[in-house]
Amino acid sequence: MHGYSTGQAYDQTSIRANPIPVKYGREQRRQRPALKRNSGIGASAERANHGRITGTGLPCSAWRPRRIPEKYQSRRNAGAEQGHDHLNYGLTTLRNDIFGGITTTAVLLPAALAYGVLSGIGPAAGLYGAVAAGFFAGLFGGTRAQITGPSAALAVVTAVIVANYAASLTEALMIVVMGGFLQVLLGLSRIGRYVAYTPYMVIAGFNSGIGIIVILIQMLPFLGSPIAPGGPLGALRAVPEALSDINVSAVAIAATTLAIGVLWPRRLAQFVPAPVVGLVAGTLLGVLWLRGAPVIGPMPAGLGELQLPAPSAAMLVNAVQPAIILALFASMRTLLTSLIADSFTGERHDPDRELVSQGIGNMAAGLIGGMPAAGATQFTVTNVLAGGRSRVSSILPSLLILAMLLGLSPLVEPIPLAALAGTLMRIGWSMIDWRVLTRARLIPRGHLVVMLMTLGMTVFVDLITAISIGLIAAAFVRARQLEHLELDSVVSVPVLDRTFFSGYEGLATADPMSARVGLVLLRGRFTVASSRKLVAVIGADIRDHEVVIFDFSHTTFLSHSAAMVIEQLLETAANTQTEIVATGLRGPAADSLRALGVLRLIPGERVVGTMDDARRVAAGLLQG
Repeated sequence: MHGYSTGQAYDQTSIRANPIPVKYGREQRRQRPALKRNSGIGASAERANHGRITGTGLPCSAWRPRRIPEKYQSRRNAGAEQGHDHLNYGLTTLRNDIFGGITTTAVLLPAALAYGVLSGIGPAAGLYGAVAAGFFAGLFGGTRAQITGPSAALAVVTAVIVANYAASLTEALMIVVMGGFLQVLLGLSRIGRYVAYTPYMVIAGFNSGIGIIVILIQMLPFLGSPIAPGGPLGALRAVPEALSDINVSAVAIAATTLAIGVLWPRRLAQFVPAPVVGLVAGTLLGVLWLRGAPVIGPMPAGLGELQLPAPSAAMLVNAVQPAIILALFASMRTLLTSLIADSFTGERHDPDRELVSQGIGNMAAGLIGGMPAAGATQFTVTNVLAGGRSRVSSILPSLLILAMLLGLSPLVEPIPLAALAGTLMRIGWSMIDWRVLTRARLIPRGHLVVMLMTLGMTVFVDLITAISIGLIAAAFVRARQLEHLELDSVVSVPVLDRTFFSGYEGLATADPMSARVGLVLLRGRFTVASSRKLVAVIGADIRDHEVVIFDFSHTTFLSHSAAMVIEQLLETAANTQTEIVATGLRGPAADSLRALGVLRLIPGERVVGTMDDARRVAAGLLQG
């Protein structure tokens, strides 16, 4: 009888000494090696005292752990010992919140303008989204100090919605409202938190694809030409014409902004963010010297008018799919940012409350003409490092941007579009997951295929198809991994009569290698992933013996698919006149077998509790 894990026969001693997984105790936990930072797929984010991270596997390619400067430690730890709902608020916390909010606004403002342009709705849409979504998410959210704002990925999603799923701007904004409503439902149903379980390679491929799209689309404004319709492929087709009519002023401004974004010293970025410096420098170049570059132009004063159109039934049906993708993607980014915020602040967020607040914010943003927003890692980390600790720091940036819209919009009008293009190209480059791409040879082929497939479909097909195909491909890759892991936990071996039946008269044979009993140990969990091969692995072994003992003592889980495979094996035994004995049935494994009626194929007296009982039943069957 051959076995999957070993081809050697087991004797009585080896059965009892068979290594079984043991739960970690206190001492074993102390001896576990510390998880490395960025430890990859499936690693959990572990938090020690005061929010110091001992290991992280967060599936967010935009974030890298870094040492927090000592000058910010007091701000970061202020109130860290307090519970999530009991922050000890005082003048010191208020001062830190104000400083954090102002610092974050300096980073958020140019990004919101750039993302508004990228979305296809206009720069004002980015500001409206930052105001509406930022205010409501900060006021009602479940993550203190988290900043909600537009992002490059959501801008691209919005651009796709405008181009492919909406006949007018009003319909596009209604899709944003529907996406926000779905986020509220995700939060109220308490299932939104599972969005964070999206496989890392799908996220990496999607983010990298978004980064490439941003770079391709912004090539035209970089050269001084307007954005071409048709997404990244349309931009590529328009490049030759743009090269034949280059706006030298625009190229100089964009190149200056991009160079500042790349070369700005990290130590200075703590005080003045690179996007702010680049935008100011590009604007000064455009206003003082290079006046031939296209600019943002007239900006509306104040917020957009409240829009409540009556959508048609056909429009609602067409809007469901993009609204679902918008809600899922915004929720995923928000919850991942919440985890990162927790690691910095030492608190625990409420994912359901956070999604409800995000949904309310996006509904408000869509109603006033703004683009959707989500919890943004870059802005949140900036806020926390600058001292932000409470909802005040989360709300303040939206109020400051609102004040700018009400009275300072003329200052935005002369900003060159090329300066925004340079900023966006730097952001697009940083969104590409170079950590994965530069280590492609070291990554399992299945994971790399998922990442590249998602990336390619994001750029050349559409975002919805990319996410859908990426998730399906990742599920198949994961199932293949589980198949190997689960089959490695199967032991199917013969047991020698002379040792297994020691002390039983009449069962010892003249052949010292006689093994009339087979033993099948199913250890761990078994799912649909290994169902197909379980039949091939164990089926042949069953036919080689007179009695086969199935030991479920260490089976922690048995899916319904795996239970049906057990039924097939029992039917194989019945067809070959092989007797079956089952032992150790309890817990979820027993529940699955009983629920599907699998145990009807085993007489009740042959379902026993221990291996000694199984040996006694097997001896009776052989003697009978």
